[in-house]
Amino acid sequence: MGRVPVDVMQHELDLAWQSIFTWASWAIVAVMLVIAVRMWVRQRTPFYVLAILAAGVAAFAEPLYDVAFDLWFYDAHNGAPGAAYSHFTAFGVVQPNWTHSGYVILYAAACLYAGRWIYEGRLSRRGLFAVWGAEIAASCVFEVIGTGTSVYTYYGPYELRIWNYPLVIGVLEGTQVVLFTVVAVQLWRRVASAWGLLGLFIVFPVTFFAANFGLGSPIIIALHLDDPEFSSGLVWAATLATIAMCVLAVQGLSRFLPMPTGVAEPDGLTAPSALTAVR
Repeated sequence: MGRVPVDVMQHELDLAWQSIFTWASWAIVAVMLVIAVRMWVRQRTPFYVLAILAAGVAAFAEPLYDVAFDLWFYDAHNGAPGAAYSHFTAFGVVQPNWTHSGYVILYAAACLYAGRWIYEGRLSRRGLFAVWGAEIAASCVFEVIGTGTSVYTYYGPYELRIWNYPLVIGVLEGTQVVLFTVVAVQLWRRVASAWGLLGLFIVFPVTFFAANFGLGSPIIIALHLDDPEFSSGLVWAATLATIAMCVLAVQGLSRFLPMPTGVAEPDGLTAPSALTAVR
């Protein structure tokens, strides 16, 4: 299992939907950057802008994800390849330029709307699970559209799909979002200058691969078992195991949520009494 079927490689890319994905996603990123810059000015911290940039840069590692999770970006039109708005190809998978805007939308948005709550210790365990659920829903909406309109596909033998989209992928993506956001904010609370926030460019890939390749390892292996070991039953079991591990991960992550401002952290860190300017 895991080899890209010929019919998938030759599937026609919908050019209209490719344009929609490209221009709409980059327009959303532009709006997010404007919001992030305004927050930078008001709160005197580049955290939000750097979180966006970290997610966008990390998309250069997308080919690793594609190979592990059997994702294929359509590139053929009228029977010939080369129709995608791509900037490089790795492992034989063409990479459209909107992967970068997609990463920003899916993975950095929570830093904008929940980052300060977490920083100030105002997000509870219940709130973290609410963010997790919202991010799973957002992932499903984004990717159901993409996989349902001939822009890309998850061609592997997944179970528990919504339209053409494997639900387990959405759960993993939502888990990655909350993991990145909480760890990013913990970094923010501990650095003394904006230079320290450049660590976000390390935090993102570490949390991304920890969630997807760590928690997602059962489904990755199950999808790629060779015959005769492969079975749909094992894929079902791996799907449920991966989702269960994500639930446990979010539950555990809630214990790392910062304490309210003015309350000492268990590790002895003096919690900020107010939003600290990081320049």
